[in-house]
Amino acid sequence: MSRSDLCTTEEITQMVHAFYKRIRVDEVLGPIFNQNIHDWDRHLATMVSFWSSLMIGAGTYDGTPMPRHAALPGLSADLFRRWLNLFDQTTSELPNQDMAGRAREYARRIARSLWFGYQISRSPNAAPLDLDHV
Repeated sequence: MSRSDLCTTEEITQMVHAFYKRIRVDEVLGPIFNQNIHDWDRHLATMVSFWSSLMIGAGTYDGTPMPRHAALPGLSADLFRRWLNLFDQTTSELPNQDMAGRAREYARRIARSLWFGYQISRSPNAAPLDLDHV
């Protein structure tokens, strides 16, 4: 299935909004996100652009998420795993399970990449640990 046939921008928007609705009320992740995101409408629009670029090749996202995440204090593998768990819960409820499966694959890569980058920014001389082995 080609990316353009996988899903619509509307489906991506629904996924992003449902996911961040879950994040915002999560007892662990909610405070972290709410403390660091000051304009939720802008953040949601950015995330729709990000996921649209990944999922359907929209090419509308041009940000650099690594520096923003690397600057956050106190992140841990458990927080990334919790983020993935909430993402999995959200995508398991989507009607379009082809899209959901692809989104979960991307989410795993994103979490792994951000976690590796975070560790390297904090301890550049130590080998980073994978999310599955921490």
